[in-house]
Amino acid sequence: MIKLELFEPAMCCETGICGPSFDKNLIEIANIFNQLKSSESVQANRYNLSQSPQAFVENGVAIDLIHKNGKKILPITIVNGEVVKTGAYPSPKEFQEYTGINFSNMSHENL
Repeated sequence: MIKLELFEPAMCCETGICGPSFDKNLIEIANIFNQLKSSESVQANRYNLSQSPQAFVENGVAIDLIHKNGKKILPITIVNGEVVKTGAYPSPKEFQEYTGINFSNMSHENL
């Protein structure tokens, strides 16, 4: 099973779509994670700094990156314990590379 973790900056709500300002990427990410919930081959979790601070503390990799680089390193994407992207959200194509699930029908222009 693939384990995908997304460590995000502080957001004002648990849904992960509002953030400090409106961002189409957040809606896209929420849609991708909704699709991943039904996958039997991927365990996907999103952690936002204000709602899930304990997840950051418990993940040595994420907390070390934040201590070394500050919050600008967020979001951090970790797949099977390996950091695959920092400082920006993965694209649908990148999520496909990480999980093997096709998200090509999703694009920034369609939101």
